[in-house]
Amino acid sequence: MPDAEKPHLDVSQGERLSIDAYRQDFRERRWAAGGRDSWKLERQQDFQEPRNESWQAFSRGDWSEALRLIGQGRDAHLELSRKAEAHRSHFFRVRVVEKPLTPYLEWELTSLRLRAEVLGKIRVWEPGGISGPTGLEQLEESGPLPEIVTLGGHTLYKVLYDDHGISEGAVRFTDSELVARWERFIQALYREAEDLLSFFEREVAPLTSLRSR
Repeated sequence: MPDAEKPHLDVSQGERLSIDAYRQDFRERRWAAGGRDSWKLERQQDFQEPRNESWQAFSRGDWSEALRLIGQGRDAHLELSRKAEAHRSHFFRVRVVEKPLTPYLEWELTSLRLRAEVLGKIRVWEPGGISGPTGLEQLEESGPLPEIVTLGGHTLYKVLYDDHGISEGAVRFTDSELVARWERFIQALYREAEDLLSFFEREVAPLTSLRSR
């Protein structure tokens, strides 16, 4: 179990944002607090990302095109890395992964691999995996872990998805104590988690090599 309890999150206390409003709000707030890091927790094992061209290629079975499009993102990640250094504000991500891996996770972890190579700071939290973290059932006794993004200690988003796994916006919270509680929780998971690159080479690369044949 992580050394922090899952905080309570009452969506009625936040402000609902549409998908476009969420994206705009995220861009405006991302760099608002220099010197403070941001955190992301991903839990669901399947999503759909129709705005992502690489995902579109993956969804129609064109794995080589999906990989090519992922590779095109390297320059954007390098620019993001320079901006993060300038603002002294980095983005940490914890990806909960259950086995067997869903096809979506094969694609997402492949995409995240490039981001991890450039930016680092991405770890996989595998309940019962070789890194030793356990206790997902206990953490989810009151419901599944939400998809959470925190920005610089000042903003928290609970990201919302429809029944098909397509993002439909977020609920925004700005209570600093609530943000801090979720940051501590995600940090606890991060400490127990495995670096994405080592997980990828062991668990994902053998699967993606089969797709590439």
